[in-house]
Amino acid sequence: MTRADPRPERPEDADLSTGMDPQVGRLVLVDGTSGAGKTTLAESLARADAARLVHMDDLYAGWDGLAHATATLERILTERARGGHPQWRRWDWHASDWNAEDSVAPGAPLVVEGCGSVTGVTARLAQRVLWLDGPEPVRRARILARDGDDSWWDGWRRQEAMHRIRHRPDLLATEHRDPSLDCPPT
Repeated sequence: MTRADPRPERPEDADLSTGMDPQVGRLVLVDGTSGAGKTTLAESLARADAARLVHMDDLYAGWDGLAHATATLERILTERARGGHPQWRRWDWHASDWNAEDSVAPGAPLVVEGCGSVTGVTARLAQRVLWLDGPEPVRRARILARDGDDSWWDGWRRQEAMHRIRHRPDLLATEHRDPSLDCPPT
C-alpha cells in the first residue's frame, strides 16, 4: 500500500520541474510555530551540510509580514531552481525598514528556516522538509526566555494559523518534530 501524497495540486506550482537546473544545490526547509526550535535545528543542519542558512526573519516586513515573506521566498527558490541568482532585500528590525540586499547562488546547499518557509511551491523544490511544533505553553516560555517580550504573540499566531490553513506546511513536511522533547530554548 502506498501513502497518498498530501501535497496540494495548485496551478501556481503544477509545472515547476520544467526548466529546473540540475546543478542546483540541496535545499532543506524548516517550518513550524514560534518557539518550536526552528533556528536551533536549522543552524545545526546548515553546519552539518556546510550550507548557507537563510532566516525567514530577514524576509518578514515586521510583525505583519508573514504572507509577503512567503511569496518572496517562493520567488527566490523558484529562480534558484531554474539556475538563477536571486536577490532580495533583508528586513532591518531595528529600523523597521528594508535594508541591505542579499542573494544566494544556485549551486550552494541551502537551509531555509522560519514560519512561512513551506508551501506547495517551496516543498516541491526541497529535498528535505521539516515541520516543528510543540505545546503552546512550552513554546511561549521559550519566547519569553529568548526575547523577554511576547507582546507580538497573538498577532503572529493568527498569521501562523492563516499560513497553515492556506499552505498546509504540516502536511507537506516529510519529517515532524516536537522539539520540547529534545531541544533546549535558544
